Amino acid sequence: MYSEKVMDHFQHPRNVGEIEDASGVGTVGNAKCGDIMRMFLDIDDETHIIKECKFKTFGCGAAIATSSMATEMVKGKKIEDALKITNKAVMEALDGLPPVKVHCSVLAEQAIKAALSDYYRRKGIDPEPIVGKTCEGCCDSCSH
Repeated sequence: MYSEKVMDHFQHPRNVGEIEDASGVGTVGNAKCGDIMRMFLDIDDETHIIKECKFKTFGCGAAIATSSMATEMVKGKKIEDALKITNKAVMEALDGLPPVKVHCSVLAEQAIKAALSDYYRRKGIDPEPIVGKTCEGCCDSCSH
């Protein structure tokens, strides 16, 4: 049912935790499925490189695995490259997800965007022209 990569990221998640004084924090969730993701970013203001990325997720194994993979995918990237990460890219990096778990990859993408939106808001910049809308109706409670 789940790929080896999904199982690995579920059983040995990378980058779990919080970043104190994070540059941006994004929380997305879906009360219908019970998954809630919070992503923390530490961004270098001069280079716009994401130096560190951590997450805390309450949810199923697929939610934990997609959160873990998403943090691996954004760490070390420039903001503009992190914004290009899609739920499809997260799923592909995990060698796929069952159809009923695709929403977990959508939440992972939205958590990245929500954290980057928070970063821009903290800088006094309207994030929507840069990040776009951070929720397309997939979430019941987002931090934006």
